[in-house]
Formats: sequence, structure tokens, C-alpha cells
Amino acid sequence: MSVAHRMYAGALFDAAKAAGRLEPVRQEISELASTVEQVPELGAVLENPELDHSVKAQILLDVVGDADEQTVNFVRLLAEKGRADELGPISRELDSLVAGEQRVLEVELTTAFELSEEEFRRIVGQIEQASGRSVQASRSVDPDLIGGLVLQAGSMRVDASVRGRLERLRHELATARS
Repeated sequence: MSVAHRMYAGALFDAAKAAGRLEPVRQEISELASTVEQVPELGAVLENPELDHSVKAQILLDVVGDADEQTVNFVRLLAEKGRADELGPISRELDSLVAGEQRVLEVELTTAFELSEEEFRRIVGQIEQASGRSVQASRSVDPDLIGGLVLQAGSMRVDASVRGRLERLRHELATARS
């Protein structure tokens, strides 16, 4: 995440929060970024350096339709500053800021095999209890883990996988020989 993405997301966060429109603006920006990612032609237009910024702004404004004033002004600003193609990373940073404001911990849970809904809910419940925050979790499967799980929350990573344990053991053995 670049400093510029953080700055733009932070400015939008502050403006939307001050206006009491944080959640609707976050939702609209997220939907717009998702649309740009799902429609390759739209992404290509926004990345085209030969296309005038005002044209890019109008295209984005047509996509957002009857959006919140904060969203409309932000989309115009992004296009004017030549950053319309950076909507995805800015949206993700905005989501993180809103989650922090709402005391939601975003985590990614990677396991060696698919968890049942009950197992997943139990693990998420344990994370919520330990962190004292509500948890929004995504999950993925990586068979190379062999067993166990890897938990990623922001920059914190907890590797409780069999593969991770084997790697740590290999490292310890290699440094013990030295």
C-alpha cells in the first residue's frame, strides 16, 4: 500500500465521517472498485494515459450513478489527480480504516483442508474472545500446510501449521550445527 493510497483513503474517511456518511460512502467506493476489477475494459480505460482525466471522471460518475455527494466529489478528485486507476487499493485501505473505527479485526485464516462451518465459527469465536473485538474472517485452503493453520491479521502472522513447525525445526537444527 503506497503512502498516496493511505492519504487518499484517510482524507475520504475523515470527510465521510465528519459528514456522518462513512458507511454509505465506504459501500459505494467498494462497489465501484469491485466493478472496475470485474470489468477489464473499464480498468483498461482508467489506465489509459492518453484519455483525458475529465473523461475518466465522467465514466466513473456514470458508473456510481446517484451516489452520495462525498463519493461523487472523491471520484472527481481521483480522476483529476490522475489516480482513477488506483481505486482498488484506495478502497481496500478505506475498508481497513472503517474496520478499525468499528473495532472489527480483519483476519485471513488459511488451513490445510476445508473447515466445516462449525469449526470455522469456533475458531473465529476464539479469536474474538482473545482480541476483544468482533472478527471479520476470510478463509482459504493451502494443502502444503500439511496440518494446522496460519492466521494473518494486518501485519501480524501466526503460523501454527505443520509446515511452519517443520521449517522452524529445520532452521534450529541448521543453526545448532554452526
